[in-house]
Amino acid sequence: MRLSADELGRRAERLALRLAACDLCPRRCRVDRRAGERGFCGVGSAALLAAAVPHAGEEPPISGTRGAGTIFLGGCNLGCVFCQNRQISRRSVELREVNDAELAEAILGLARAGCHNIEFVTPSHVVPQILAALARARPAGLDLPIVWNTGGYDALDVLRELEGVVDVYLPDLKYADTRDAQDLCGAPDYWDVARAAVREMVRQCGALERDDAGIARRGVIVRHLVLPNNLGGSEAVLSFVAGLAPRPPLALMAQFYPIPECDHPLLQRPVFRAEYERVLHHLMQLGLEDGWVQDPAAESRYRPDFARSDPFAPDAPGGSATDRAT
Repeated sequence: MRLSADELGRRAERLALRLAACDLCPRRCRVDRRAGERGFCGVGSAALLAAAVPHAGEEPPISGTRGAGTIFLGGCNLGCVFCQNRQISRRSVELREVNDAELAEAILGLARAGCHNIEFVTPSHVVPQILAALARARPAGLDLPIVWNTGGYDALDVLRELEGVVDVYLPDLKYADTRDAQDLCGAPDYWDVARAAVREMVRQCGALERDDAGIARRGVIVRHLVLPNNLGGSEAVLSFVAGLAPRPPLALMAQFYPIPECDHPLLQRPVFRAEYERVLHHLMQLGLEDGWVQDPAAESRYRPDFARSDPFAPDAPGGSATDRAT
């Protein structure tokens, strides 16, 4: 994060004005969140804090040895039917509304805990609130890389307000198939929006830069979750990533598992090993050698429980997991 507290504050105020007829994400619901109205994301004027924890289960350059300082935020602008963080994206557990000062204190607490960075998870609908909190945390000594962990459904004009704020973008490119995007999250424009967003992220942050300990300081890492029955168009996603310049590392995830709330007929089982290995073969053909893959048999290890103060505690249903390099 390279911007001054004053500039962070100015950008926060500029974006907060847009909450009155919210157009911060491509849904452009135009509801007055300042007056308590809620659009698709389900969040009003205040951010919802689900958890603020050191997280060891991200990619190695993000988690390192001391964990990512992860801020899990409530609500979501995508609403995927199979969401594995549904407890907080759909608000089925109680979440705490936080003001700028409270969010700043959560951020500083993670910095004091020795985390390598501050990672915001599902932040696209609460950008002004995050910037306002960072404006408070910066004078208090915050000097860690900012990681932006997003579903890729981001408005370009809002992303441009993040230039100089975000050090590492961590987008999850979900769907290259328009029909699947409509069916699974009600956003038929997802692929066009997400490709433009990732190109902007690469323009801002460039190639992935690591420090001497291998921790990401700047750049982009792209994630893609392989779904059963080839939903989402995995091969097209990988081909797009292979064409980016500079080419970001890719984390190819196999951790899909069916949640009880999802009634989609093609999403009622984990990914078969053969399905994942077919995508992995395409990855190798494209020369996407910088990145990480998962063992399809390990999907049960990726199940957080946000009813707990630490959703990734070792005795929680999910726990944390470590990716392995390709």
